[in-house]
Amino acid sequence: MSAHNANQSSERKPAFGPGSGRGPGGPGSHIMMPGQKARDFKGTMARLVQYLGEYKVAVMIVLAFAIASTAAGIVGPKILGKATTRLFEGVMAQLSGTGSIDFDYIGRILLITLGLYLLSALFSYVQGWIMANVSTNIAYRFRRDISKKINRMPLKYFDGTTQGEVLSRITNDVDTVNQTLSQSLTQIITSVVTVIGVLIMMFSINWMMTLVTLLVLPLSMLVVTIIVKQSQKYFKQQQDYLGHVNGHIEEMYGGHVVMKAFNGEEKSVRVFDTFNNTLYDSAWKSQFLSGLMMPIMMFISNLGYVAVAVLGGWLAIRNAITVGDIQAFIQYVRSFGQPIRQLANISNVLQQTAAAAERVFEFLDEAEEVTEAAHPVHLEHVDGQVTFKDVRFGYDPEKIVIKGFSAVAEPGQKVAIVGPTGAGKTTMVKLLMRFYDVNDGAILIDGHDIRSFTRHDLRQKFGMVLQDTWLYNDSIMENIRYGRPGATDAEVIEAAKTAHVDHFVRTLPDGYQMEINEEATNVSQGQKQLLTIARAVLADPRMLILDEATSSVDTRTEVLIQNAMDRLMEGRTSFIIAHRLSTIRNADMILVMDEGDIVESGKHAELLARGGFYAELYNSQFEHRQAS
Repeated sequence: MSAHNANQSSERKPAFGPGSGRGPGGPGSHIMMPGQKARDFKGTMARLVQYLGEYKVAVMIVLAFAIASTAAGIVGPKILGKATTRLFEGVMAQLSGTGSIDFDYIGRILLITLGLYLLSALFSYVQGWIMANVSTNIAYRFRRDISKKINRMPLKYFDGTTQGEVLSRITNDVDTVNQTLSQSLTQIITSVVTVIGVLIMMFSINWMMTLVTLLVLPLSMLVVTIIVKQSQKYFKQQQDYLGHVNGHIEEMYGGHVVMKAFNGEEKSVRVFDTFNNTLYDSAWKSQFLSGLMMPIMMFISNLGYVAVAVLGGWLAIRNAITVGDIQAFIQYVRSFGQPIRQLANISNVLQQTAAAAERVFEFLDEAEEVTEAAHPVHLEHVDGQVTFKDVRFGYDPEKIVIKGFSAVAEPGQKVAIVGPTGAGKTTMVKLLMRFYDVNDGAILIDGHDIRSFTRHDLRQKFGMVLQDTWLYNDSIMENIRYGRPGATDAEVIEAAKTAHVDHFVRTLPDGYQMEINEEATNVSQGQKQLLTIARAVLADPRMLILDEATSSVDTRTEVLIQNAMDRLMEGRTSFIIAHRLSTIRNADMILVMDEGDIVESGKHAELLARGGFYAELYNSQFEHRQAS
């Protein structure tokens, strides 16, 4: 084992917390300021249309059925108007004594009209069923793409973005797009077809009344434009702050014990109120403005009704139009106003959809991890030699926290990395696992740069036991099997015995089949740590990383864990990060780090004898324990 010093640096990795970019308001949270609009409405909607590309046939079928359904509904009033005219003429003939009402003709017209309306309803049902299938597939693809994207994202992104922000994109934003596609898209098609079809039918009845009706449109469009322009920015802000609220709640609930222990309730509520008030303000304004749309449009439409009724009565007196045509025309006026109102309402929905889709696409467009090597190295056998060659790294390239780290760990050696908080110990582990890539220098395994391996192959060669244990909601058996998914039950139990897990597991109600709850609170901290060690034993890696694995357990459990780790480390290259220096006395080499550099290296006895930085750290812990 060899090591040497390099340039000193006072820079350290900033702690996660307020101002670090991890929580809402940090550099990575993308908080929308009040009044900010969606950046690219047209581009986002065009991209969403491209996303629909593989469903062209289905969309064309929907379009055909929408046209057929709308056409059947549009023809109805014109045909029904003939029955009205025949009924009016029959009544007038009876009053004058010259004829009677032709009920046979009127009955046939009513049956034809009923058939058309039934056909229209059937077509509408078919198009709704197809579009629901398309929208659900789109939502599925979105969630699938986001899920895959998450696994390709660098850890740096998640250091600066809350979990709630990401969850909001995969739930709220995708649901918004799904609802729009399943409901509003067919409405857009039917509304446009209805407007065109009704316009044709109205012109076929009387061009003057049609022009009067059309004079209302410019006023309607002006109102729609003004309202949409005002509401667009609030819909975007509403969608963004919904993510911030979710992120804050998830973050506070996940750490509610710590938050309560430090009396952080007031601050948490204050931050929540800030987000919630902004969400309330933007949601209220967006909903109020969109709510104004319908009553204003209804008022304008009623003005059109009045004008049509007056003109129609005048034309009827001059025998220029029949009573049935007036009845049909009034129906068409109502049919004409309804799709325009729908389009106006949908325009608000589209603003919200664009905001949601933009957030999804922003996430999908985020920079990914550095691409894998074109011709990756595949080693059948790994000896476990690890070499750090003048490694330089900074979470921010402008602030280098690891300067000139160089060391060699020989196969099977136990290498301890110690130092004060912020010295760069855990950062070295993250570099070793390629959670981050070095800015300069190289890390080699058996002489091969780790960047020449695929991340999957590289991480498969390591086993990790961390201070923050991670168990998921499944049985103890499956939690251990996570280390090697193809392992048999017998292999899992053997690994558990090696890690001193088997004894306590058999005392549990359901043994290996006992389910770990979502918070993993039905097993103790020490038991969780032993389970993660069993998982590492089952994985049977050539190299190990043990990061503060005994820092949060009692002395008796620490002995158990230490014994389990000693058995685990036999014959494996191991990197041990520990604050308790008493746990690494038997390490083959101790690297002492301070401010990103190796300041001392050697065995425990040698370093104590030097009376340097390590001796100072060790003695301070010893004195602290004596005093306590």
